[in-house]
Amino acid sequence: MRILIKGAGDLATGIASRLYHSGHQIVMTEIAVPLTVRRMAALSRAVYEGTAVVEDMKGVLVYSEKEAEQVLADGDIAVIVDANAKIATGLEPDVIVDAILAKRNTGTKITDAPFVIGVGPGFTAGIDCNCVVETKRGHTLGDIFYSGSALPNTGIPGDVGGYTTERLIRAAADGEMQPLAAIGDIVEKGQAVAVTGGKEVYARMSGVIRGMLQPGVRVSEGLKIGDIDARCEKSHCFTISDKARAVGGGVLEAVTRHEHLRGKYALVVLAAGKSTRFGENKLLAQISGRQMFEYMLDKISAFGAFPTFIVTGYEEIEEKARRKGIRVVRNDEPELGISRSVRLGVEACTEQFPDIQGILFSVCDQPALHTATIQRILNAAGLHRGKIISACHQGRPGNPVLWDKKFFHNLRRLSGDNGGRQIMSGLQDKVRYVETQEEELKDIDFRSDLSE
Repeated sequence: MRILIKGAGDLATGIASRLYHSGHQIVMTEIAVPLTVRRMAALSRAVYEGTAVVEDMKGVLVYSEKEAEQVLADGDIAVIVDANAKIATGLEPDVIVDAILAKRNTGTKITDAPFVIGVGPGFTAGIDCNCVVETKRGHTLGDIFYSGSALPNTGIPGDVGGYTTERLIRAAADGEMQPLAAIGDIVEKGQAVAVTGGKEVYARMSGVIRGMLQPGVRVSEGLKIGDIDARCEKSHCFTISDKARAVGGGVLEAVTRHEHLRGKYALVVLAAGKSTRFGENKLLAQISGRQMFEYMLDKISAFGAFPTFIVTGYEEIEEKARRKGIRVVRNDEPELGISRSVRLGVEACTEQFPDIQGILFSVCDQPALHTATIQRILNAAGLHRGKIISACHQGRPGNPVLWDKKFFHNLRRLSGDNGGRQIMSGLQDKVRYVETQEEELKDIDFRSDLSE
């Protein structure tokens, strides 16, 4: 796949290594003046050197999408100065990985690509990305979260060789940075290792200089400008770290899972009901300033790698769905019951995508449903082929439900106002459940439900 990595520092380079060696095409974005301390193990160095080699990878500075395409064709990694990742518009990557490590989200959205990965704190899976990969050293380093966030930033660097804050070299004053020691040099505690703004900076421990900013860059007082490693392994200064490889492994796992899932499942939203108990079309009712159906349209828009459909007879819903690239299936006879919408959804999916592995059905009157829950159901379907995957809270099933293709004939035989639950009741050995929060499964059936 084609993957855009935001950031080209040492950790982003570790991510690129895992993906590149797995056969993916990589484009990396950077700021005009990179502040990568471990620059000899980072492709960000290409910004001011033109090319950068880390282990067996070569990063090449490019200035346009056309140049990036040529670098990819040559089997190398393209690096471009593009702080806002504008190249993504023309490049149309299959995956975006935000590895800027700003400890906050600087603008990445879950709809920026078919699959979006946030690296480190500042992201929430299901909100601004499809999943988050942990960057904090420890037991969960490299773990993938499909709901929630990574551990928050503590401000305390991880333990390397028995040292934490002491290993960092920080600017003594605002101004130009000039190193007095090179990456790979052995230094002693108290030794002057750099000058910033005319003031000397002293090592707070003995060891090898594992990282140091490039000469001439302007820095501010207190900025991290270098790193000392007590283990004194000179080769570590020029190769990808264990942490970067672990985080890269997590990203690769997430990308591989997505690659196995994409295009194999369709998402169908049912939005054709008559809302008899509500008294009018409940899907157009206002909830926190938005119409109810818009919440579900936003959620399925986060799954650009999958065919998405909505079954409806309402023009307003149809119009907004088309704007989001969601395929519309007309149901002008909602009085025939939900079974008609289900059958229309199955027929549309299988006619347009005959090799589809399964269909996830959701409804439009569950505004509290989490995007992350849809992702977890898709993940479960990829692991448990041939099963029905249902959302559930403490033994009580609900929507969404994903149906493997082996059950399509059951769905086609539904009639009246009977939905898939009738089928599931007789196939309990074929059903797997994904636990959700109780409020996610709540249907809005009556006007009074809006105030609860």
